[in-house]
Amino acid sequence: MAIELTKDGNVATIRIARPDKLNALSLQMYEDLGKAFAEARDDDTVHAVVLTGAGTRAFCVGADLTESIPALASGRFDISAWDPAHLKGQRFHKPLVCAVRGLCIGGGFEIMLASDIRIASSDAVFQLPEPVHGFVPAGGTLVRLVRQIGYAHAMEIMLTARRFSPDEMVRFGVVNQVVAPEVVETRAHEIADGIAALSPTAIQTIKEAALTLQDASWDEAFAREAALGQRTFTSEDARRGLAAFASRAERGKH
Repeated sequence: MAIELTKDGNVATIRIARPDKLNALSLQMYEDLGKAFAEARDDDTVHAVVLTGAGTRAFCVGADLTESIPALASGRFDISAWDPAHLKGQRFHKPLVCAVRGLCIGGGFEIMLASDIRIASSDAVFQLPEPVHGFVPAGGTLVRLVRQIGYAHAMEIMLTARRFSPDEMVRFGVVNQVVAPEVVETRAHEIADGIAALSPTAIQTIKEAALTLQDASWDEAFAREAALGQRTFTSEDARRGLAAFASRAERGKH
């Protein structure tokens, strides 16, 4: 399988595994990536997800130019068929940590933008080359990038179609950390493990709020925030957490 899903405790790892083709995505791989995200989303034992690529040369160079792009260009199907792989409209509220090593280009860049925390290797290369080929990064980037980072930086990435270094991506706010290539996936798993140890109800509610409240009016957003907060305050996770806190406080008295 070119898309691999494995689990270790409460963390799932989704791996784009076609290293001989720089993890370029075939039509089947797009479908399978969407299915892997859905499987991780629907598995209650999964509290966090790591997304990465196989091999050392690339995270993902996007759609396979010999199959996927020609299929789009011929009008055989619409790019919305890839929405599950791009996490567009999927209500995916579990934290997604992306480990990027090597090339992160085109659709690979777009899939990275669907993640929450991004760890890049010092040898990573980032690019949205779509305008060179006469089309646009419509796998979520036209919506996400200008909302996630500053307008001028987003436009530079999209309009110039040039390659960017990991240090530039950190400066622009696209990437969280840059680490040595041999530890990029380890660092991503350390972060995912730490998040997975926290309350899944609280963590998924935080992500839901981040994804859904930004375009609401102030009053509507505050009302929705209060409802989300109340949902967590009355959750089983909160009851367990408060009971544990009370128990520690009682022991501290003696």
